[in-house]
Amino acid sequence: MRAVVYERYGSPDVLEFRDVPTPVPAPNEVLIRIHATTVSAADWRARSLAMPPGFGWMARLVFGVTRPRQPILGTELSGVIEKVGSAVTRFKVGDAVFAYRGARMGTHAEYVCMPEDAHLMLKPANLTFEQAAALTFGGTPVLGFFRRGGVKRGDRLLVNGASGSIGTAAIQIGVQLGAIVTAVCSGRNVELVKSLGAHDVIDYTKEDFTARNRQYDVIMDTAGTAGYARSRAALAPGGRMLLVFSGLGDLLKAPFISLTTRTRIVAGPAPVPVEDVRALGEMASAGHFTPVIDRAYPFEQIADAHRYVDQGHKRGSVVVTIKS
Repeated sequence: MRAVVYERYGSPDVLEFRDVPTPVPAPNEVLIRIHATTVSAADWRARSLAMPPGFGWMARLVFGVTRPRQPILGTELSGVIEKVGSAVTRFKVGDAVFAYRGARMGTHAEYVCMPEDAHLMLKPANLTFEQAAALTFGGTPVLGFFRRGGVKRGDRLLVNGASGSIGTAAIQIGVQLGAIVTAVCSGRNVELVKSLGAHDVIDYTKEDFTARNRQYDVIMDTAGTAGYARSRAALAPGGRMLLVFSGLGDLLKAPFISLTTRTRIVAGPAPVPVEDVRALGEMASAGHFTPVIDRAYPFEQIADAHRYVDQGHKRGSVVVTIKS
């Protein structure tokens, strides 16, 4: 099969197409022919080792000290099952599915094997393969942070970095939970976030949300530009700060702030339960969550997709179509 591999860290120029063995499913696994995948911020960071402040040394321990430990990037996919292992009961050949690989990566390829009890679900019938491929990278952290932060109906929720894959998911899921959502983005994305259901929009190029003299029950920072030091005046008493993107310093300070103030800081990664992937599929099937697609590239142009993501201005997700 064809796969895109990288054997050293750097720019998109390190990516190469290679012929690699097609995986063979174990008894409890399925073989998926990948129709679409994404190039996400995780792929950019793993490829370039461009990490938040303080995490550079840790990244090499995770991804490989001198060279990448996993040479095939890609965290999410949609596709069709081509083979099933002898013990598989949940899926059959021909099933259209979507899946989240997370740190295991490996979806920038024509095929991948996954256990049937992994983060793998039937594709919502109302989504294209391109949309289904983009369900999880933005959706899973939103569900996790909202759960840890106790986001509930009536909460005044501000989403900083509202036009990215996580931000666009946060708006839609927040609205479904009954939160009153304020989106912070650049002027070119105002109409986009309004269309997703945001009740109020702040163009950060014209206005600083911290100078508005308004307070929010929950502030979710997906961009790393609205940490506690900047945002605390905009937090209501007993508010929650969800630091999706933060440097090591903010992460280390979070427990102390939570202990010494009325603010609860939620930061750092957490395991993604299979139930969250199932929930995203159900929300999509009901029409409550549709991933935003900025651009779609053919597999042959995946390096161009990486170059676009490297610019840091994508809206929603960047999709790569492997099989049309």
